[in-house]
Amino acid sequence: MPPSQAALRTALVTAMAFAHHKAQEKDRSRARDNRWDWHANFKSGNAVAESENIVAETAEKIFADLADAQTINRDNKGEWKAPLWQALTEAGLPLAWVGEDCGGSGASLAEGFSVLSAAGRFAVAVPLAETMLAGWLLAQARITSPDGEMTVVPASPKDRITVNADGSLSGKARGVPFAKAAKHFAVLASDTKGSFSIALVDASKCRIETGLNLGGDNSDTVTLDKVQPVTIKPAPDGFDQTRLMLMGGVARSLQIAGALESMLEISVRYSNERIAFEKKISKFQAVQHNLAKLAGESAAALAAATSAADAIANSKSFDDEVFLEAVSAKVRCSEAAEKAAAIAHQVHGAIGFTIEHVLHRYILGALAWRDDFGSES
Repeated sequence: MPPSQAALRTALVTAMAFAHHKAQEKDRSRARDNRWDWHANFKSGNAVAESENIVAETAEKIFADLADAQTINRDNKGEWKAPLWQALTEAGLPLAWVGEDCGGSGASLAEGFSVLSAAGRFAVAVPLAETMLAGWLLAQARITSPDGEMTVVPASPKDRITVNADGSLSGKARGVPFAKAAKHFAVLASDTKGSFSIALVDASKCRIETGLNLGGDNSDTVTLDKVQPVTIKPAPDGFDQTRLMLMGGVARSLQIAGALESMLEISVRYSNERIAFEKKISKFQAVQHNLAKLAGESAAALAAATSAADAIANSKSFDDEVFLEAVSAKVRCSEAAEKAAAIAHQVHGAIGFTIEHVLHRYILGALAWRDDFGSES
């Protein structure tokens, strides 16, 4: 990554996302209503800068070693997935947001958010974010997370899962990411009185209709027909489907922002390599203008996503500030994904559309993530 981009990313993340400076801690010491505690089942402590975050560094190293974009692009059989998932599991990253008493790593919310940002920069096509979210959801009810891939149900604000009188679950959820690859589902369901429960469900007990998103990853329809859960417990007071959607939306925002960073880096590098009319295309004013716009969209997405992550990581309750930060991040990152995709393709010309080029992995991934856990609208 060029020094200017690295400095921009470091400055934004340090200042807005994972602050650990006394002045910033003082600013965030204002009291909040604690009707529902985000930090239940997690170790306490302030968020840390990404450069100081050993969890993020571990994730970056694993992705660099086992999730190289070009290597993955050439592997038509998907043989790269098993070694990557094994390494992530051994590092405890899929269950980073699960307390040690529930079978997880006990990392902070901020540390987990930094892992998602890194995953976006590598456009990782394994259910890491989904398993982290599922573990986080189960931890709210102190349900022990099982080993293996998981995902959350529902993944759309319009879908509902209901708890029947006998404790079984029924309902249909569309666009569930990586449902086909998951061994278990973390389900948020409500009864006829509007009370919410959190359940662990064996994926093999559900009917799954395979679907694909723009990025070519599974986005499936899951149907539960009086499915008996492995475990079901009441959700904490104040926890509802909106909270789950916003948490998922922030996770996707961080992934989109990470993908945009990589798109900018790839585009700048290509513009300095491509020769047209006997000079690098980066010397043309039109190209420079487009790259500046791309850098602006990337910075805006990163600022919005990391600000929302910081709000959640430092808040002890779900309040209007968290709501505004989360929805703003999803809207702005989704908008940036569309604009940045067009610019990156313009810089690359026709080569960026080819399946052989890595650019499409980041672009299609970012565009697909816009629809998960609530669209822009």
